[in-house]
Amino acid sequence: MASESMAHKVERQLRGDILTLALPPGARISEQEIGERYGSSRQPGREALIALAKSRLVEILPQRGAVVAKISVAKLMQAAFIRETIETAVVRAACNAFHFHARTRLADCLKEQERAAGAGDRAEFRRYDDLFHKTLAEGAGLPMAWSVVEDLKAHIDRACCLSLHAPDTLTKLMAEHQSIVAAIDARDEAAAIAAMTTHLSELLHDLPRLEAQHPDLFE
Repeated sequence: MASESMAHKVERQLRGDILTLALPPGARISEQEIGERYGSSRQPGREALIALAKSRLVEILPQRGAVVAKISVAKLMQAAFIRETIETAVVRAACNAFHFHARTRLADCLKEQERAAGAGDRAEFRRYDDLFHKTLAEGAGLPMAWSVVEDLKAHIDRACCLSLHAPDTLTKLMAEHQSIVAAIDARDEAAAIAAMTTHLSELLHDLPRLEAQHPDLFE
């Protein structure tokens, strides 16, 4: 049981480092290096690599160890399509009924994002970005929707991490979140869907620039 607990912890930490580009696409990683990095034995590192290979964040190469998978535009586009389908449905449901406790949490998320944006803390901003979208799903009575999105958006997160370094990106994302909330408050389904669609399409519009600037990180 202890080994399973450590394996889960190592997988979570390794996944986080991959998604934030602390371990960039193309980086080679071994069980020994994982053990040294996260303070574990080789077995938890091996289990973490197998789990992340199933998520296609890691490629295990016969006789050559493991490497962090490069960003796949094809997988990113598929994940973005599925995410938009789910999250536009979430805001449509939210316009019909939204729990008031969740509405309070959304306001708190926006305040924390504004604080993080002011401090230039992109990691904290992304944490509250996820919490914002999770709270939308919970408030609409669709918590499983976020579970699905969270699982597939790993293919989006690394490109998103690159895009957050562009000037005014945090401010723009904040404004988009506020537009989504305003539409839900007004119970305006069309406006909420349009606001969410605009919000989720920002990364896709920015993708050609990111590929051109970081060709070594993409397939």
